[in-house]
Amino acid sequence: MLMAWIWLVVLLFSVISGIFSERTIDLGAAIAEGSQKGISLAIGMAGSMCLWSGVGTLMDRAGLTGLLAKLLRPLLHRIFPGTRTDPALERDLSANICANFLGLGNAATPMGIRAAKRMTDPRQPQTATDQLCRLIVLNTASIQLIPATVAAIRSQLGCAAPFDILPAVWITSLCSAGLGVTAAWCIGKVWRT
Repeated sequence: MLMAWIWLVVLLFSVISGIFSERTIDLGAAIAEGSQKGISLAIGMAGSMCLWSGVGTLMDRAGLTGLLAKLLRPLLHRIFPGTRTDPALERDLSANICANFLGLGNAATPMGIRAAKRMTDPRQPQTATDQLCRLIVLNTASIQLIPATVAAIRSQLGCAAPFDILPAVWITSLCSAGLGVTAAWCIGKVWRT
C-alpha cells in the first residue's frame, strides 16, 4: 500500500513539473515511450520465465529437485528445525530454494507462501516465528546459481553476454544470504519477548 502512494506522489510530481516547465509534450512522449518499452520488456521476460519454469518442472519430474532436497536436508534441518517433523514443510522449502537457485523468483513464490503458512503459529497468526523470519531473509537474499530473470532482462535490453555476471552473482548472493540468515538466527536467539 505504501508503494502505491509513493508511485502516486512520483507520478503527480512528474506531471506538475511537466506542466510548470511547459514540457507537457515531452512528458506525454516519455510516458508513451516508457509504456511501450515496459510492455516489450514484460513480453521478453515472459518467454524466459516460461522456459526456466519448464526447466524447473522437468527437473522435478526427473527427480533432480528430490536429489537437491536430499542434499539440502542437513542444512534445512539446522536453519529450519520444523522440517524435522513436517515433511510437507521440508518439501515446500526445498522446492522454494531450488527455484531460487535457478533465479526463478516468481516460480519460487507459491512454494515459499505454502512454507510460510506452515511456519505460522496458529495461536499467534499475527506474530512471525523465528523460522518464518529466516525464510523471509533467505528468500529476499536468495542464493542464485543461474540468475535467469536478471539474464532475461539483460538479454532483452541488448546485452550480448547476459550470463557474464555469474561470478559476481554467486559471490554476492552467497554473502548476502549467509550474512542475512546468520543475523536473523542471532537476533532470534538474543531478542526474546
